[in-house]
Order: sequence, then structure tokens, then C-alpha cells
Amino acid sequence: MTGTKVDGPDFASASLPRHLVRGAVGFGMLVGSVALLPVTGPVSLVLLPVGLLPLRGCPMCWTVGLLQTISRGRLQRSCEDGRCKLIR
Repeated sequence: MTGTKVDGPDFASASLPRHLVRGAVGFGMLVGSVALLPVTGPVSLVLLPVGLLPLRGCPMCWTVGLLQTISRGRLQRSCEDGRCKLIR
């Protein structure tokens, strides 16, 4: 039995450039909210939840999605006799 269906959640994007843009916007807003704190005060913290939107609520999930986007179509799982392994 050979397949690429994953049993867990899928955080990948449709393309690598789209995923990288989402990361740049999300992390940029998160960093900006902290960097602008001395200038604008607590008003800059409004960027925190807005920055989480492109990251789909979780920076670690974005990172997992990056790895899934890169490996999509390159890695396959092969199961024989109850043992599974990744093949290229």
C-alpha cells in the first residue's frame, strides 16, 4: 500500500511563495507590534492579533506548514507487512 494521505492536520499552503508571504506579513506584524511599543505605546499591541491571522493563529503551525509545503509530493509513505517507511 502506497499513499500520501496524512492522518494529521494539514498546514501547507498552495505554493511556497504564498506561504513565505504569509510568514513575512505575520511575523512582520508580530515584531512590529513589539518594536513600536516605545513609540506608540500600547496601541501597537493591536498588531498582535492581526499578525496572527496570516499565521493561522500559531507561529509553530506556520513552521510545520512550511515543511509540509516544501515536502509535498516529494515524500511518500510505503507500508508493507505492518511497517511503514518514508520513500522519496
